[in-house]
Amino acid sequence: MAMTDTEWGSSNRAESGSPFSEIIELNVGGQVYVTRHITLVAVPDSLLWTMFSKKAPKDLARDGKGRYFLDRDGFLFRYILDYLRDLNLVLPDYFPEKSRLQREAEFFQLRDLSKRLSPSMSKENSINEEICQSDTEESALQCGTGSSGVGMETLRMMTAMSSARSQSLESRKSGYITIGYRGSYTIGRDIQTDAKFRRVARITVCGKTSLAKEVFGDTLNESRDPDRPPERYTSRYYLKFNFLEQAFDKLTEVGFHMVACSSTGTCAYTSNDPNEDKIWTSYNEYVFCRD
Repeated sequence: MAMTDTEWGSSNRAESGSPFSEIIELNVGGQVYVTRHITLVAVPDSLLWTMFSKKAPKDLARDGKGRYFLDRDGFLFRYILDYLRDLNLVLPDYFPEKSRLQREAEFFQLRDLSKRLSPSMSKENSINEEICQSDTEESALQCGTGSSGVGMETLRMMTAMSSARSQSLESRKSGYITIGYRGSYTIGRDIQTDAKFRRVARITVCGKTSLAKEVFGDTLNESRDPDRPPERYTSRYYLKFNFLEQAFDKLTEVGFHMVACSSTGTCAYTSNDPNEDKIWTSYNEYVFCRD
């Protein structure tokens, strides 16, 4: 059982006169976080600042173990907490959840963080980074072209075009993705009336992380293998939908085609009576490739 604020004692108070402990446990959508009180109130007028500086502990929701409860995305809250620690935003190289993280930032009333995550600001930062990276190349070209050289704007356009081509090639890089699913269906004595067609519990995705995220985007569930680097492989992702044809459509839209498939199956009766319904179960894998 987690200790209550009273049990922490006055020596562990966040500050003089504060009813909260210096160390605070949070349950955010089922994910447990432990942080300092000063971190949660780092941004004045934010939702967390209001909760932990303007309210009393008894006024806040708690879970069964006495931890403060927030009904929000537990996975994305780690980035909210990281931002509060030093007011700096650092995301993985490949991060497809920016729109959802921006929504969380808006909920927690972190205006600066929400602004940084907005599509227009992200695009502007990307352009600025490309220009900074091309400064050395531009200087070298200007020295070589002399008085009849290429202007700065033209060089920037050339650099941007080159970067766009590189990004296009990168996004279309070759590789393999394997789709797997375990399905079942029941066939009764009267096939035409009693057939219960294919039931797919979960569609799994195996392959390079960057390819899986490119193809399936927000429909990819990464909860079993979070923060996997883009160039590493995984077999622990699965899809948030269970229509096999929908997965095939997404793969073909980005240039993949099927190169192999395999299937295994078993049959069992629902009871010891052979006249009763038969349950067929199978495991299937489909291998897709993009050259």
